[in-house]
Amino acid sequence: MSAPHVALLTDAFGRVAEEAHRVLDGATPELLGYRPDPDSNTVAWLVWHLTRVQDDHVADVAGAEQRWTAGGWAERFGLPLGRSDTGYGHSPDEVAAVRPDGGLLRGYLDDVHAATAAYVATLTGQDLDRVVDTRWDPPVTLAVRLVSVVADDLQHVGQAAYVRGLAERAGVRAG
Repeated sequence: MSAPHVALLTDAFGRVAEEAHRVLDGATPELLGYRPDPDSNTVAWLVWHLTRVQDDHVADVAGAEQRWTAGGWAERFGLPLGRSDTGYGHSPDEVAAVRPDGGLLRGYLDDVHAATAAYVATLTGQDLDRVVDTRWDPPVTLAVRLVSVVADDLQHVGQAAYVRGLAERAGVRAG
């Protein structure tokens, strides 16, 4: 039996992956690229961004290379963005440039989720108290960073589900 913190974090990150899968299920390129207005984020961008943030933040605290580069995802996506770009502060044109298909998004999401779950499985209660960012007052512990990633990811996957719903109401068909 795993420690309670491991089970809790594993469940939380698992919910992110499950909800993102729901959003991607049967999503056509038109649905993934749908924007309610020209300044809105797309389903594709939202899922890509939440996955990039999780990859970036978890790799950082784990002392590991991001799956984005280590797994060859940066090349497969072929985006006109810097290799370290996670989408933070993207302009509408940069959002529009993120147009991967659902299979590619799902593959990257699953790779990042597997790496996250493997890392979380190694954590002890003492690890969670480790300070990982001193730029804040109070300094950020590993527990706070991981919960922040889950919270951010769940917000973004909820936004992606909402945009998908708007697209479907506008007549964009899923596959």
